[in-house]
Amino acid sequence: MSKIELPKDTRDALTRALSRYLKDELDVEVTGFDAQFLLDFIIETMGPHVYNQGLADAQALLSKKLDEFGESIWSLEKPAKLAR
Repeated sequence: MSKIELPKDTRDALTRALSRYLKDELDVEVTGFDAQFLLDFIIETMGPHVYNQGLADAQALLSKKLDEFGESIWSLEKPAKLAR
């Protein structure tokens, strides 16, 4: 799997959110590069698990919808009689 890349504005927003969370909830001051490095660590270690779960959820939903679609098609079937 390739590295999870986020747009710069998203990374910046996540870094700020992580800094705020750590300050508000844990009274720990982590800002700037330290917050970015922590975000990188979280993305690299936890990101693939979250990403893979998202793929599994999408696959399950798609499979369910395809089953429903297939049932809809079969409901259009007309009775057929063989000519004698």
